[in-house]
Parts: sequence; structure tokens; C-alpha cells
Amino acid sequence: MNAVDSRAWRPAGDAGRQAAFLDAIQQNPVNRTILERMPSLGLDDLWLVAGCLFQTLWNGKDGRAPTADIHDYDLFYFDDSDLSWEAEDRAIRRSAALFADLGVTVELRNQARVHLWYERRFGNPCPRLLSSRHGIERFLVAGTCVGLRRADGNGALELHAPYGLDDVFDGVLRPNPENDAPLLFRRKAESYRRRWPWLTIVDGSPGDRL
Repeated sequence: MNAVDSRAWRPAGDAGRQAAFLDAIQQNPVNRTILERMPSLGLDDLWLVAGCLFQTLWNGKDGRAPTADIHDYDLFYFDDSDLSWEAEDRAIRRSAALFADLGVTVELRNQARVHLWYERRFGNPCPRLLSSRHGIERFLVAGTCVGLRRADGNGALELHAPYGLDDVFDGVLRPNPENDAPLLFRRKAESYRRRWPWLTIVDGSPGDRL
């Protein structure tokens, strides 16, 4: 589906897009279950983030199964009281046990520790993050900066989308100005486009369609 078709699919107004986004991601039964269970982990500032959310939306647009081509389900929390690997590993083990029956990969990461390992893994430094929201705001692709949690534990869904939802609905992949890493961005964007070929990459490179 080309970019014009993608825009036609976008609901009108910010409120309409947010309502459509929340409805779409809940069509994925794994998302629903994770959102229901995650408060029982007892972790501060806990969010379901990124790919499992916007990729569910893209699958719905394509008429595919909600879980199609979603590689993993990411959870962010924030605890700066203990930055040891051992403390994070204990939380990871609790998460693995809680979601073991789902048959998917659930990755839990303490955003307070990201600056300790990010450069070693990705080649670029990361500032010390101040919250899980701060981590969400640094995804390589701007429109994919999304996170979801239940407000007050099991209450209404709360969405954090610092760059809005237009790009997600339009299928536009553009660099995040808060995380300038062109090579990592292109690698990530091409990974998405291999799975959803109608996506448009916009980074100033030859072949940009917008």
C-alpha cells in the first residue's frame, strides 16, 4: 500500500487517532494479557513499549493477524536505587515467569541502567535516562516512540507518544532528532520495511518519497 493510501487510512484528529490506536493494539491478545498482568510485577514506571504496539496497528491495516512478524514485546521500568545487573536480572526473571505461558519473547529493561551498556552494544553513547518516558522518547524512529500502561495500576490505558501518531498511521519512518544515529536508524527502518513494504523511509537519502 502506498503513502497516499496510508494517509487515507489515518483517522481524523488527534483524539480520533489515539482512540483508533488504543483499539488497534488491543486486538493483539498478547498485548492485552501483558497489560493486564504487568502491574503484578510491582515495578516503578512500567510501560509496554514500541514494536508490539505500532506493529499491531500496521498488521491491522494490512488485514494480517495482529501478532504477525512481531519479534518481541518490550517492557521498560525505572529503578535508580540499585544499578547492579543482579537487581535487573531478578526483575527479568520475575517477568519471564509471569509471561512464560504466552509463547513470545518479553524483554524487560531498567531504563536507569541503559547508559551503562548502550555504547558497548550499539557504538553510540546514551545519556543517563531520567525515566521510562525518557527512554521511550529516544527510539531511533520518531513515530515509533510510543508506550502504554494502565494508569493507577489497572485503570484506563495511558499513552505516551511524544511525537504524535501521524507517522505511525501514515507509515512514515523518519529519524528521531533526540537520537542522531543515521546508520542505526537506517538499519532499523529497513528491518521494518522488509516486513511492511509499504512503509516510507524519510531521512534525506536517495529514494525518499516524501
